[in-house]
Amino acid sequence: MVACYLALHTMDHQELNTWLLKMEGLFLNIFAKFWISPLYLIHFGAVYYALVCPKPPPTATPEEIDLYKQYTDPAVLSKRVSIKGKTVREAQKTFRITSGDEFVETGTYLRVHVHPKRFPRCYEIDWRSRIISVTESYVVLDKPAGTSVGGTTDNIEETCATFATRALGLTDPLMTTHQIDNCTEGCVVLARTKEYCSVFHGKIREKKVKKLYLALTAAPVPIGVITHYMRPINIAPRLVSEEFTTRWFLCQLEILECKMVPWPNADIEDKYSIEDCGWPSQEFAYECKISLLTGRTHQIRAQLAACGAPIVGDAMYMPAAKAEISRPGLNPLGKCKKQYASENDREVGIEDWIACHGKEPRIAIGLQACQISWDDGEHFYEAKSPWWR
Repeated sequence: MVACYLALHTMDHQELNTWLLKMEGLFLNIFAKFWISPLYLIHFGAVYYALVCPKPPPTATPEEIDLYKQYTDPAVLSKRVSIKGKTVREAQKTFRITSGDEFVETGTYLRVHVHPKRFPRCYEIDWRSRIISVTESYVVLDKPAGTSVGGTTDNIEETCATFATRALGLTDPLMTTHQIDNCTEGCVVLARTKEYCSVFHGKIREKKVKKLYLALTAAPVPIGVITHYMRPINIAPRLVSEEFTTRWFLCQLEILECKMVPWPNADIEDKYSIEDCGWPSQEFAYECKISLLTGRTHQIRAQLAACGAPIVGDAMYMPAAKAEISRPGLNPLGKCKKQYASENDREVGIEDWIACHGKEPRIAIGLQACQISWDDGEHFYEAKSPWWR
């Protein structure tokens, strides 16, 4: 029999279980005790291990701290052959378990995402029809909304890279070179080799890759460059301000065109699970062509919402934009921001503002990466018409 101790959580995740092994054995045998399908979880990339348990978070209980100390005691670690020649920090690095036959020993740390984030839309797509171009070095994909480019921490199976690889019958898996949001559709470049993956990353760093987007907004946006600064916290929603703030990230995009178009009809909205987010019903929307000058996560979504022109269906940013319109001064980073008596009051205001935002959209929003090019247009690709046309 192989037994485990429920161990301290080292990540903030409601569907995460971690264990410290009390006895060594094969991974499959260990998980038979918990009535979990280990092959399913391994296949999705939802299981990780570390030779030594990582340092517990401040929220750890005394019992969890004691457990950590017991298994990381120098006298205990010195007897483990697997970590000889490694520092404790090196031994605490986590790796995916890729085989059910992998051997794990007493004291090994396991992190298991028992309910991986799923992307069922992957099974609804004709992936072959979404391929824009295939070359010896890369593949250009017209990514469907509601899918992940390269996967998540707990799901590397239901991804664009995986399904495009299968659709093309490739032996070697395609690799991600850049990301767009799950709810965004459009051009994505997938590398066929590690060498080209590195080459394309270099082109992005050197700003040789140009991206154009189409955004369907609920209000018109003026032509020209829009500049904001994004709070340097890697958690959604992303907050932006027009005022320069030290260490905040520069965000710039250029509105090239903005034209009035019909608001998507009910059938189209239903097909793509477009949420109204409480925005007043209207006959027209506005299609904007955008040149992305900097590439921050959620940049276009956050900047347009800050301009009072949220993207149609954006369940995260549209509720906040609507709230600010009805209550000027609500946004502590906006044009009509209030003056706060103290920094603590300002932080409370920011927390209240964050609470005005919603959750990530279920499938699509009115945003498409419509065009991508590099090397001064030598490589140029366009997506098909966006879902709202």
